[in-house]
Amino acid sequence: MAKKAKTLRITQVRSAIGKKYDQGRTVRALGLKRINDVVEQADTPVIRGMVFKVKHLVEVEEI
Repeated sequence: MAKKAKTLRITQVRSAIGKKYDQGRTVRALGLKRINDVVEQADTPVIRGMVFKVKHLVEVEEI
């Protein structure tokens, strides 16, 4: 039986306007465009690092 890959549901809850340039670019790289946008990303170290960088702008739940 194959293992099911973990997924993260990432929701943007605050605007990236007025934040550091790289934080805004990180939010965009996650696939988020506006407040209340929700994306699902694979739970990888790369995505975890991106989420950590903008943890004050997003909410994350494991699914």
